[in-house]
Parts: sequence; C-alpha cells; structure tokens
Amino acid sequence: MRIRDTKGFTLIELLIVVAIIGIIAAIAVPGLLRARIAGNEASAIGSLRAVNSAQADYNGLNRGYADSLENLAATCAPAITVPFISADLNATDVVKSGYVVNLATSIDPAGATGPNDACGTATTTGYYATALAETVGTSGNRNFATDTAMALWQDVGGVQDQAPTQPFTASTTVYALGR
Repeated sequence: MRIRDTKGFTLIELLIVVAIIGIIAAIAVPGLLRARIAGNEASAIGSLRAVNSAQADYNGLNRGYADSLENLAATCAPAITVPFISADLNATDVVKSGYVVNLATSIDPAGATGPNDACGTATTTGYYATALAETVGTSGNRNFATDTAMALWQDVGGVQDQAPTQPFTASTTVYALGR
C-alpha cells in the first residue's frame, strides 16, 4: 500500500482549519457580547416605559400612583379586572434581561400619601422607578431611572447599583433619554 492512495486530511491541514476557526471566533465573540448588552439595555428602557404607561393608567383611575410593582399587577373584582402591568414586571426587584427593575415612592418631598385606590390600597403622589444592570459591563453598561415626569434618564458612569438620582439634572454622567 502506498501513502498516496490513502484518502483524508493531513494533520497540518486540520490544524490550519482549527486555527482559522479560532481566529474567526475571536473576532465574532466581542461583537455578539456588545449586541447582547445593547439588547438588554433596550429591554430595560422598554420596561421603564411600561412602568410609566401603567402608572399613567393607574393614576387615571385612582388619582394617585402605585408605590410598588405588586400594586400595579394587583386586581380586585369588580373594580380592577386586568392588571396595569404585565406579569414579567409584577414583583419588587424583578430581574428581566439582565436588569433589576424596581419601583418605589418618589423621594421628592412632594411625594406624599395619596388617596386609596379602587382596591383600597394607599397610593402616593409620586413614584421613582429604576432599572439597574445586574453586572455592569456584562449585562449592561448603563443604569436607568424615571419618575412622575415620565422622562427616562441614564447613568453612564458604569458604577454597579447606581441609578440616576432625583432630582434629575443634566450633568456629565446623567442624560435624559426622552419620553
């Protein structure tokens, strides 16, 4: 049997193919991670917009704002048969797409207690919602916040668990994203 009659790849050819695949993977992985972070940040912005919309509807019915995501998700027949917010945002410190979403009473001094809602739960005159990256640099690079004015703000400082603080002001690390 002669060597020229055998079929297949030589070890050198296989090593070259593996090296090429490794180089292509090294080029593609950072781009995929950036795309995942951008998707997580878009989801966080969408979650805060959903909170703003739910709070606007809640305020239209109750003349006050909910002080927690649980209250936005609550129903009580016959007054409220459909929750104001979707099931994926129905708990305090809910994790969605790499971000921790939370809702609290506004830290604005005007954020006093409001009237009871249609279910008999106390309301507030203001709210403050945040979306914080679980791990800055991995799940997201920015943290977000919104309040009763319904403008979205971002903190690009890259500090873990640091959302834009009230009162929102334009500075070097905080920017308004609009409504």
